[in-house]
Amino acid sequence: MSLLTEILDFNKTFTEEKMYEAYTTTKFPDKKLVILTCMDTRLVELLHKAMNMKNGDVKVVKNAGAILTHPFGSIMRSLLIAVYELKADEVYVIGHHDCGMSAIESEQVLGKMQERGISEETLNIINNSGIDLDEWLTGFDSVEESVEHSVNMIRNHPLMANEVPVHGLVIDPGTGKLDLVVNGYETKPVK
Repeated sequence: MSLLTEILDFNKTFTEEKMYEAYTTTKFPDKKLVILTCMDTRLVELLHKAMNMKNGDVKVVKNAGAILTHPFGSIMRSLLIAVYELKADEVYVIGHHDCGMSAIESEQVLGKMQERGISEETLNIINNSGIDLDEWLTGFDSVEESVEHSVNMIRNHPLMANEVPVHGLVIDPGTGKLDLVVNGYETKPVK
């Protein structure tokens, strides 16, 4: 049985037995916050439990490393929509210790791409189009510095409302312990 078949079989039971009713909520976050965090599998349930969040409490945006790399990319757009359309009043950037992005080196990723059939020609075309794949695929040295960088990009974004606090935290993926990096109530944008 394929993974897709397994998922679809379970989903059939899930909907027929109305298991979804336990998760009924609205599209607006009850605790009026949006979180940018990492896509790490250890955080799927741990992060919410460590913050006392349940289904419906929070909007969550995930990517590799909880890194905001472009001020007008899809991550920033999602955060702005959460604030202006979905009633989030605070933003939390939450990185984590032992993050895979701290060990990422572009050469390794590019090599793996080529092993799986991406041609050197394709990589050259992308690099020659103004996208620096080495920079784009490089991770970070310090999770705290990475979180602070993302917080600063969000807080100082020209379209982010000044009154929205942007906090930065780092979670331990083993214990759920949160360490404060930036208290958004104490810092103001420098727009």
